[in-house]
Amino acid sequence: MNVLIFNGSPRKDGNTEVLLQHVAEGIKKGGRKPEIIHLARLHIHPCTGCGNCETTGECIWDDDMQPFYIKIPVATRIVIGSPIYFYGVTAQTKAFIDRCQVFWSRKYLLGETNPNREARKGFLVCVAATSGAKIFDSAALTARYVYDAMDVTYSGDLFAQGIDEKGSIFTNKEKLKQAVTFGRELCEGP
Repeated sequence: MNVLIFNGSPRKDGNTEVLLQHVAEGIKKGGRKPEIIHLARLHIHPCTGCGNCETTGECIWDDDMQPFYIKIPVATRIVIGSPIYFYGVTAQTKAFIDRCQVFWSRKYLLGETNPNREARKGFLVCVAATSGAKIFDSAALTARYVYDAMDVTYSGDLFAQGIDEKGSIFTNKEKLKQAVTFGRELCEGP
């Protein structure tokens, strides 16, 4: 099982990263080896809507996104993690997601489907400072659509509210424990 974890937090050692590290610990306990990708450390050019991927299935930008066009189709589990900024994912996460237009074009315009799509699952992990009732709605909807483009089934999420100051996630021992369980359980199945 190939497990990719995309950390969209620009804050090094921030609450989202800590939560994702606990998810990764659970994945390891589930017998898998996760690969953690820190999106803020990469150069991912924004999608410019040029339309090249609509006819070729390839992106024109030769940057740090290119390896993921190979890794994502063979991954059986994908986790996207992001803190919530203004009720949405971070700019780094959104740039990554927008560049996944390649997968949408391949699937919906070029008719390519992943032969292993039934076994592929995607998950979302988010941390928010505020406790608004709809604080995670936009991020979850965005994740559902990018996973659909990737031929991945949205299969669950882990949300932490009321977590703001750097390191404050450590005060929520139950959420950290839940993250380990979440990581272990996402490994279940094919």
